Amino acid sequence: MADIIHRVGIKAPLSKVYAALSTVEGIAGWWTQHTSGASKVGEKIGVRFHAADGKEIGSMNMEVKALDPNKKVHWRVTSGPEEWVGTDVIFTLSQEGEYTIVLFGHKNWRDANEFTAHCSMKWATFLLSLRELVESGKGKPSPQDVKIDDWN
Repeated sequence: MADIIHRVGIKAPLSKVYAALSTVEGIAGWWTQHTSGASKVGEKIGVRFHAADGKEIGSMNMEVKALDPNKKVHWRVTSGPEEWVGTDVIFTLSQEGEYTIVLFGHKNWRDANEFTAHCSMKWATFLLSLRELVESGKGKPSPQDVKIDDWN
């Protein structure tokens, strides 16, 4: 098993960061504009990724496993790339001075490979988009996200 982990500090209250992670509207502001579903435990959230020309280039659905206000958001991937299915995406929040710390984990990959490396880098860019959204009011969700290679 392999895990992707990242840590980012955001100069904002816990509640503001939690809202960006725990609501469909918030997720659409930093990850992908094409986010749908219901952010309630047991419900599903769907995300779709599009190229600049509008063509869909990827999608996944996640079951909301936990929403612990101002502390934790946990999703289990139920459909999407084969490598993602059955993995867990977990955001754990804490306050350190003026920063909300987001400890991110995309856990339980079957193995680490080139696709895992791509996804790790993309998660890093999206976590910076989350920080931009919360600190400035405008993130860089797909399709305006930072392109890192020929896979996106």
